[in-house]
This record gives sequence, structure tokens and C-alpha cells, in this order.
Amino acid sequence: MAEPAWIAHAIWWQIYPLGFVGAFPADPPPSADEHRLRRIVGWLDHAVQLGASGVALGPIFSSRTHGYDTTDHFRIDPRLGDDEDFDHLIAEARGRGLRILLDGVFNHVGTEFAQYRQALDGGPDHPASRWFRRRGNGFDTFEGHGELIALNHDEPAVVDHTASVLRHWLSRGADGWRLDAAYAVPDRFWAQVLPSVRREFPDAWFVGEVIHGDYAATVDASTFDSVTQYELWKAIWSSLNDGNFHELDWGLKRHNDFLGTFVPLTFVGNHDVTRIASQLQNAAHLEHALVLLLTVGGTPSIYAGDESAYRGVKEERRGGDDAVRPEFTTAPEDSDALRLHQYLIGLRRRHPWLHTATTSPLLLTNTQYVYRTAAGPESLIVALNIGDAPLLLSLPDLGVASGRVIAGSGAPPQDDLSQTEVPPHGWLIIQPH
Repeated sequence: MAEPAWIAHAIWWQIYPLGFVGAFPADPPPSADEHRLRRIVGWLDHAVQLGASGVALGPIFSSRTHGYDTTDHFRIDPRLGDDEDFDHLIAEARGRGLRILLDGVFNHVGTEFAQYRQALDGGPDHPASRWFRRRGNGFDTFEGHGELIALNHDEPAVVDHTASVLRHWLSRGADGWRLDAAYAVPDRFWAQVLPSVRREFPDAWFVGEVIHGDYAATVDASTFDSVTQYELWKAIWSSLNDGNFHELDWGLKRHNDFLGTFVPLTFVGNHDVTRIASQLQNAAHLEHALVLLLTVGGTPSIYAGDESAYRGVKEERRGGDDAVRPEFTTAPEDSDALRLHQYLIGLRRRHPWLHTATTSPLLLTNTQYVYRTAAGPESLIVALNIGDAPLLLSLPDLGVASGRVIAGSGAPPQDDLSQTEVPPHGWLIIQPH
């Protein structure tokens, strides 16, 4: 199944709106007449300057708390604003050439969801009761969270409802959907929902949140365009922390296999995980993580704040996500991290073939990794060194006669070289001649 043509050039800047505009956690919560969704418009120029081509929004629909306990899929969360605020955001994004990705939760709903209230009041024989999965004498929940009620994905009304929601917001200007907790939903459900939506919106892009498992089989069975590449996310930070590039090499071989079927959504940070600047034990290796993200195949996503090396640790407790979902009040200052993001995003946009590029190792030790990233006749050589000694590179030994250093740490660009050196805890990107 072919993905929409525009996604080949997509680089997402991801935000979690409720936290971003200070709407959650907040006491008292803001009201709709504060129109906080419009605060995001003030950051669209930053997304453009970063080099992003779209903004991936977290949940914006009516809920009681964090947005993943939806109470009405057809209503903008009153803490963010209303339909006019959404239309304004879409128009402003369009005016800057930015696409918008929405976040939809269709595995479960919040306890104020209308059909759930009807099911509670009407008893097990009420038609609304069929909307929800049962456990014993009550309703099932998502991963034991009592406030998240699991939908019954074998119920035709749930299929119809989900398709209606997707179509509604696509018709209002959205370009696609991230489908939350897709790993908990039967693939057959998505295979019922998405084809009917695509018939009306053939250019829409659908990415499922999947943590582990057979990604390619999931994409095939569900008819997703893509899934979240958590395996590569883990391999990147773990190999950098442990000094074990063998783990990364294994992860990239898996990634190559996936690219034979679909193009994954790649990232080194998002709203559900510890920020990469806090995850890495050596701050110098933040550059290596970004180089990897932006030189391998995939549809990259930058989590807002990571471009300025924001820190934040996710904890497994109530409120444990708050540190990685802060309010944004001031524009980011110029920094090495921001400039590197801009340069590497620019490099990727100048080499759009990287979207489907596969990698092959040229040199591999625990702390040194050199790989070719290529698609068709196009290629780049990427050299990563997280050891304490310099890495001496002979390009002919790597099967390359000569090349030009187009980016790297510790040295200016160099033309027509046959050998070079990667400094300790440094990196280079070489364009072969």
C-alpha cells in the first residue's frame, strides 16, 4: 500500500497542546473563552525556521484530564477553545505551508463519554452497552486505569463512530492521524475503519502507536501507513549510553527490513518518554542521536523542546508525565542544539531520498560505527565515535575513493579527501565522490 506522496518530504514538530499552552495540569483549568489553542499559532514560525513541514498535535478533543480520556471526539477541549480556534490554527498553518496531524484515541474513552453514561444508566441490555468491552459484571478498562473505559471493537457502531470522527476532522483541514494505543486495538478494526475513510480522503496519512512486535505485519493487517518506531528509539539511546554500537547495528538491520514494507515514524523523543537530553548519560552524545535520526530512513518527528535540549524525566506515577509536557511561554534562544537541528533538518530536506534510505555498516566496534545510508544511486557516509580516542578513517578502506565532509564535529568541511579523523565523542557526515 502506497503512502501519500507528500509524506516523503514530511518532518514533524510534535507538541502536546494541553501542556504546551498551560491548560493541564492547571488549577483552575482555563475556559474556552481564553482560546488557548491560538497560542500555538505564535509558534508556527518557529516550526518553519526549524525546518519542519508539519505540526503533530497531541489530543485536542474534549476530556477531563490529560486528553487521552476523551469525552467527545467532535468537540475541541474547552480548556483549549472551540471550533473557530481550530479553524484559525489550520488556516495559519496552511499559510505557512505546514500540515497538521491529529491524535485520536479510539481504544478507550473517558468516564463522561455519552454512550458510557447511557450504558451505566440503561443497564446491560441498553444498546449503548454494546459499545464497551465487558469484564465480569462490569466494563473493561485500559491497562487497569479505571477512568479509561475500553471500547468494544467488534461493535459496528464503534467502527462507524471512529470513521465518522476521522472524516469530520479531515474535512475540517487535518492531514492525517496518529492513532493512540493502536497496539491494544485489533488490527481487523482498523482494516474496517481506514479504507472507507481513504476513499474520501486518499491523501490522508495514518500512523499507529505501536511499541513492539511485528511492525510490518501490523501495518499490513491494519492498513496503517506507518507505525511508531520504538525499537530504533531504544537502540539509539541505549547503544550510546552503554557504548554498544552492536545493539544499534542490530536495530538498524531491523529498521531496513521494515523499510522494505513501510516507512516508520522515527523519533528520539516524544510526549510519552524521558527527554533525550535527560536520557543520555553523556551530553555530547545528544548530537549523535540527532545525526542518527536525520540520516536514516523514516518520517522524523522532533518533540517540541528537544531542539533546545530541554530536560525532563518521565516517572511511573500519577502526574509522572508532567515534566516532559511543560508549558511553553518564551521563544527558544539560539543554541548549539537548535543550530544543529536546523542544519541536519536542512540536510535531510536537501536529500529527500533519505526518507526511504537503508543503512549498511562499514566499520563496527562497541564505540565506533561507520555506516552508508543510501537509496538508489544516492548515498552518504556517517561516522560516529563515542570513544575517548580519535577514529582514523581511510575512505578507500571503506570502499569509497574519496569524499567531502559536509558536516561534523571538531573540524570544518573538507573537500576531496581520502582519509580523515573523527575526534573523540565526535561525528562526521561524508558525501562520497
